[in-house]
Formats: sequence, structure tokens, C-alpha cells
Amino acid sequence: MSDAQAPEKRRAPAKEAKNSKEGDERHEAIYRSVSDAIVEQRLKPGARLREDALADVFGISRTGIRKILQRLALEQLVTLTPRRGASVTRPTADEAKDVFDARQLIECGLMPDVARRMGEKEAAELREMARQERQALRSGQQSVAIRLSADFHVRLAQLSGNATLAEFVERLCSRSSLILAVYGHRGHLGCESHDHDDLIGYLETGNGDRAKAFMSRHLKAIEASLSMVEEEENVPDLQQIFGG
Repeated sequence: MSDAQAPEKRRAPAKEAKNSKEGDERHEAIYRSVSDAIVEQRLKPGARLREDALADVFGISRTGIRKILQRLALEQLVTLTPRRGASVTRPTADEAKDVFDARQLIECGLMPDVARRMGEKEAAELREMARQERQALRSGQQSVAIRLSADFHVRLAQLSGNATLAEFVERLCSRSSLILAVYGHRGHLGCESHDHDDLIGYLETGNGDRAKAFMSRHLKAIEASLSMVEEEENVPDLQQIFGG
């Protein structure tokens, strides 16, 4: 290999790494776009998501779209059915109850551990998350508020120190986001806007039992606010949803 060829050889891996990073960022942006469309109900429960149509809309391969749909399926925002393909998950009343029952068992049980590990830095971080959630709701950004609320609950679980349960809470919150987006009330998340701040207060003072009881009431209030009315399956206009 000549000296002239050496720099070119060295540049090739760097170029491939750059292209790979750009591809990952592109896929992440598409994933977020589809996820937001589901939470915002621009893609309705039961709506079919054809790989070829999505590939045309976003200008990537069907293989890339398939990976994104598989990721959404892991979060149970999308359902993959053999020979039928992908569709937006249609949560039922029974499934919603199961999700919130599971959250009651896990999240409430984690509160004493969170209270023991709560410091000024953690409390400040949570208060900022709660502030952003309230701001999004006041601005009419329902899907953003739902996502921020889920992020708040996931961060609480992480602060317990139990990574396995925190991962489970993250999946439950993802399912709850879809349930709340579909069956919740516009401009309201099913709880008082100051609930998260009140919960932080109990945790900050180390009152794990009070925080546990408050979390239970908080989750019950969200579940009670849901209006479980199912809609008919539809075929969405993907170009209209994502093309603009």
C-alpha cells in the first residue's frame, strides 16, 4: 500500500461510522415521529401500519421501518400480527385495569426505598420535571405532557435503586401513555397538577409510608378519569399524517 493510499484507508472507517450515526439518528427521529402520532391519536387504535407505505413516507427501507415497528411493539404501542402486519395497539378496559393494578403493586412498593435515597439534587431534578409537565399541559401539548408524566414516574422508580423494577415500570408507563392518550380527557392527565410536587414533598422529608399512600391515590385518580369508549378500526392516510 502506497503512502497516498494510507490516508484514504484510514478515512474509510471514520466515514462509515459517521454514516452509521446519521442512520441511527434518522431512525430515532422516525421512531419518535410515529410514537408521537400514536400518543397524539393522529394514528388511532387499531390503525394498520403498512411497511411499504411508511417506507415511502419516510424515505427509508422496509427493513428500517420493520426495526422501528419492532421497537414500538416491544413498548406495546404497536401490535405485530402474522400475515396481517403491524397496527396501533388497541388497549381494552381489562388491559388498562391490569396495567394500573401492576403500577399500584410496583410503584407504591418502591416509595419507601425512594424516600430513603432522596436528596436535594434528586428532589430538584424531579421538581423541574414536574414543572415542565405542567407547562406542557398549560400550552395544550397533551402528548408532551403525557410523555413527561411517564418520564417522572420512571425516574422515581430508578431512584429506588432497583434497576429491574425500574425497567418494568418504564414499560408499564409506556402502555399507560397510550391508554391515557386514547381514553383520557383533553387538557387533563387525570390528576391534580400539583400531585407530583406534593409527592416530592413527602419523599424529600423521608416519609416513605405517606408517599406510598399518596402514590396509590394518585394512580387510582388517573385510572378513574379514563373514559373507556372504543372506536372502529380505520386505515390512516400516512402521507397526510407524516408528509406535511
